[in-house]
Amino acid sequence: MTLPGRAPVPPHSRTTEHPMPVTITVSTNGSLKIAAEDAPNVELRDAEGNLIPLPEGKNVFLCRCGASARKPFCDGAHKRIGWDGTCVPLVVTQG
Repeated sequence: MTLPGRAPVPPHSRTTEHPMPVTITVSTNGSLKIAAEDAPNVELRDAEGNLIPLPEGKNVFLCRCGASARKPFCDGAHKRIGWDGTCVPLVVTQG
């Protein structure tokens, strides 16, 4: 879908656009980290499809706690609010 005045969001395909997988690391009780070398292969978009520019040559840290004043980027708010981002293993049951 294309909204007036906005470029269409291209379909993603690992074989054509992303030949190498992008690693996103979940920090203990913190942000999601995209390494500087992976960032050029990432397109970050807002809910309306607008491209959010990423800093060049730097690691990117995305907020997981929801308290950042710089969303979607992390500003360290998780430390101030004592957020617990412990990851719990997913258990799949067949029913």
